[in-house]
Amino acid sequence: MLSEVTSQYERIAGVDEVGRGPLAGDVVAAAVIFGDSVPAGVTDSKKLTAKRREQLAVAIKSSARAWCVARASVAEIDSLNILQASLLAMHRAVDGLSLAPEFVLVDGNRLPSWNYKSKPIIGGDALEVSIGAASILAKVQRDAEMVALDDEYPGYGFARHKGYPTREHMAALAALGVTPWHRKSFAPVKRLLS
Repeated sequence: MLSEVTSQYERIAGVDEVGRGPLAGDVVAAAVIFGDSVPAGVTDSKKLTAKRREQLAVAIKSSARAWCVARASVAEIDSLNILQASLLAMHRAVDGLSLAPEFVLVDGNRLPSWNYKSKPIIGGDALEVSIGAASILAKVQRDAEMVALDDEYPGYGFARHKGYPTREHMAALAALGVTPWHRKSFAPVKRLLS
């Protein structure tokens, strides 16, 4: 199926999101369309060091035909739920591309409600270079935002755990309370608020 897609279409976008599991911060998605030039080493962002992801993000942005990073906010996560917010962020990333895709490859098993010809691919960030590139752009963007949040809310450890429910984060939440960046619909945060 994928070989048919790649032979049939020129503008194929890869889409992925980052940040479904954390208790804090937006969910961030990216979309990437490559032409003939693809940076070496692009794969699932989770398989790369932070330094390598940052290097590749620069290379992806300069070599891609089009790319876009988008998000769904904490408020949208709390009102929609994390799955719908993730799909919304992906929809915004694809809509934000400067070049309309002919076909979209989406990491995971669900597709946003849109009119693009598309296919979900489980583990797509390791299988398709455009999805891997999207995972890198989304991860680099979200991590940078969590590091910045660490300056704004010292004591929570956002720069280290990026909002995930680590022991350090749970202890900080219990001691310091809930910030405006915490997802109030997520059970550990909701418990603290009740």
